[in-house]
Amino acid sequence: MAARKKNTAGRRILVAGAGLATIGALVAAMPAGASQDGVDAAGASHGTNGKGWGRMVDVQLLSFNDLHGNLEPPAGSSGQVTRVKPDGTTEKVDAGGVEYLATHLRQARQGNRYSITAAAGDMIGASPLLSGLFHDEPTVNALNGLDLDVTSVGNHEFDEGAAELARMQNGGCHPTAGCYVDGKTFRGADFPYLAANVTKEKTGKPLLDPYFIWEKDGVRIGFIGVTLEGTPNVVTAEGVKGLKFGDEVETINKYTKILERKGVKSIVALVHEGGLPASQAVNYNCDGDGDGEGEGVSGAIVDIAKNVSPQVDALVTGHTHQAYVCSIPDPAGKPRLVTSASSFGKLYTDTTLTYDRRTRDIVRTAVASANHVVTRDVPKAADMTKLIADWQTLAAPIAGRPQGYIAADINGRGSTAYEKPLGDVIADAQLAGLSPADKGGAQLALMNPGGIRADLVYKQAGAEGDGVVTYGESFTVQPFTNMMNVVDLSGANLIAALKQQVSGSNLNSVKILQVSKGLTYTLDMTKAGADRVVDGSIKLNGEPIDPAKTYRVAMNEFLAGGGDGFPALATGTNKLVGASDLDVFNAYLAANSSPSAPLQVPAANRITVVQ
Repeated sequence: MAARKKNTAGRRILVAGAGLATIGALVAAMPAGASQDGVDAAGASHGTNGKGWGRMVDVQLLSFNDLHGNLEPPAGSSGQVTRVKPDGTTEKVDAGGVEYLATHLRQARQGNRYSITAAAGDMIGASPLLSGLFHDEPTVNALNGLDLDVTSVGNHEFDEGAAELARMQNGGCHPTAGCYVDGKTFRGADFPYLAANVTKEKTGKPLLDPYFIWEKDGVRIGFIGVTLEGTPNVVTAEGVKGLKFGDEVETINKYTKILERKGVKSIVALVHEGGLPASQAVNYNCDGDGDGEGEGVSGAIVDIAKNVSPQVDALVTGHTHQAYVCSIPDPAGKPRLVTSASSFGKLYTDTTLTYDRRTRDIVRTAVASANHVVTRDVPKAADMTKLIADWQTLAAPIAGRPQGYIAADINGRGSTAYEKPLGDVIADAQLAGLSPADKGGAQLALMNPGGIRADLVYKQAGAEGDGVVTYGESFTVQPFTNMMNVVDLSGANLIAALKQQVSGSNLNSVKILQVSKGLTYTLDMTKAGADRVVDGSIKLNGEPIDPAKTYRVAMNEFLAGGGDGFPALATGTNKLVGASDLDVFNAYLAANSSPSAPLQVPAANRITVVQ
């Protein structure tokens, strides 16, 4: 499946199975710190005289990840990053918004003869209303305008299934919603989506291109794109129907050999899987002692990086929404760069890859990289401003409609606590909407924390007034339109599900379910695994959960299918399908708040945590 590119001169790209294509102008690359006489910071002579024609060529790689359709500047904590100042104190910096991201990227490219822009998945999916309402066409259009060259798929690219992902790549109007602008057909992505480890179950063939080769003036760099092998665990079953997801390391190593046979020795892996740095500061040095061992980052990406072929020169990663630039040793023991640029377009990574024309490989010792904040103190990119305004006009009749009122910020995504105030509100909304006998008779509700995509912010985003929750804002919190389910669940399986928060596939990265009022228990983080959920502490309205009793439990269809590592929830029977999670949420806001009696911030005291 070949990506279409603008037919203008300047850069050449080879896409697997698609041949060579001439496309849009590429601005040249001389990274910060490189001198005009061709000597880099490591002292290597490039002999280019600033023209890029010597043996050593500096290639600029700009990268980002997990944009999630955030075209407008993200609000509240979702639109801030923490930065360490020279004196050691920290500061919060407002960041993000494609109008600013475009300006930062364009400024970064200036003076650089060789520049590539790549991404590591989740460009779309779980998007705010401005993009999500239009099935993410606005975001793909914006990425085209950002001159994105290539991206891997992420798990959220599968939210609407393989057919919709193919439409994002190839274009065409939505099969049911149609075309949003009269006389204009969605053109699709000008860049290739790579999905090397995603194959069709029936044929075993790759769903999309597995790799991509960038070329300019004889400089050739290969990109292999993969999503996390566990994508089926974090996407609805319908979204990944008919697909198989392979091991990240095995897949990257397989296509590394294929690229080598094609004469491509410089390779970058775009991996939608990530790590967890020891600090949330975006300029944290996770190689604190300078030995290239990356001790300051943990998580799945560490094992992947340590086992991916040494022929791969760098890994651009994502999924965890964290910021890091680390060196992690490859299987040969050589330090290798692993980067991630937070999420929502708040950061971008600028990496210098020094390419040796004679060996056709990257000089690993000359690779340098840093994350940069997408600050909002630069001029807005006019083309992105127009793009946003055009879609805002289409969305306005729906986006600005008031849904409810809040007394202060109610944090969801921005809360670091296991029990999030907005999680309590959402779970209560689901219980309220599905507890009537004719709606399912739910006795309790459970909400997955990853499904809470933002905060409810008190400060007005437009002209609606402070404390007003608009449809656009509630949609940003609950963008999936998952249908609500109510099922019979035995007390034993309810207890098992709560223990699966901290065991099984969630052992090393816990996922604490948000619970409705009346459900209480103790979480003892000094213990290990399933024992962290204290036996006998789980109660509903003060009564211990009886393993032999049957309970009516409300949850979204993702959880009801065992998503996020909760197979015990998939044992539910006697299922009733209710309204969507967003409709239930909005109905609760309308019924439980008013201008004179806004919704208060919950105490978030249902889960007692022992640290």
